[in-house]
Amino acid sequence: MAAAAAATVRVAAAQMTSINDLSANFNTCSRLVQDAVAAGAKLLCFPENFSFFGSKDGESLTIAETLDGPIVHRYCSLARESGIWLSLGGFQEKGPDDAHLCNTHVLIDDSGNIKSTYRKIHLFDVDVPGGAVYKESHFTTAGQDIVAVDSPMGRLGLTVCYDLRFPELFQQLRFQHQAQVLIVPAAFTKVTGEAHWEVLLRARAIETQCYVIAPAQAGKHNEKRECYGDTLIIDPWGKILGRLPDRISTGITVADIDFSLIDSVRTKMPISEHRKPLDFWKSASL
Repeated sequence: MAAAAAATVRVAAAQMTSINDLSANFNTCSRLVQDAVAAGAKLLCFPENFSFFGSKDGESLTIAETLDGPIVHRYCSLARESGIWLSLGGFQEKGPDDAHLCNTHVLIDDSGNIKSTYRKIHLFDVDVPGGAVYKESHFTTAGQDIVAVDSPMGRLGLTVCYDLRFPELFQQLRFQHQAQVLIVPAAFTKVTGEAHWEVLLRARAIETQCYVIAPAQAGKHNEKRECYGDTLIIDPWGKILGRLPDRISTGITVADIDFSLIDSVRTKMPISEHRKPLDFWKSASL
């Protein structure tokens, strides 16, 4: 387990309604950073598509940039000037060709340096019941690597949105990569959010015995797209610690990561000792 400099550390999760305007979104993020700093948070997590939310197919490709481009540089400067870590969940990183981008979770430290990046593994190719059809793979290249990184907030496991539905990724982050805090930036649709958002997040927290920070896009972004919202911070026992009073308003929620609680939950219910290796299930009789 990663050593912590303090017994507790405060974190914040943002809720916002991004649009197809880089400057407007940055201004919103800047205000939320100020709020997080004022609340004593050491880390602020933004939702998927924080910097740009396209209004039509292919629009995000037109603004996709490399990690050393001006968009990320601006957020690195914001982190450095504010003295806070930033989780940028779901940045449109320029992909392997002009027809594809990567949906990239960028972690920036309080000195303004990129500490780690995770490219979304599970792409949202879904016909939502009672909703629209989404084909993220048409313009996005899937990532291949599981990412966890040490920080003053503990060992962070990075994911993006649709990854939430795949518990094996979260199991890997906890048991093979020793994550203590799982970050799940998202832009869940209104339909899927109403049905599954909270229950999936609480399940991931309980089954991994990790804190879960889940910043969410919220409300109507354009005529075609509406997100569920309901930004949450959840403890390793599945208790909701942070939630905005309004599911679709713009703002932050804060909570304290308590490292002794992680140790207590894991000691009293030692699932890491009881779980079976993958080889066991391959050889188990049906």
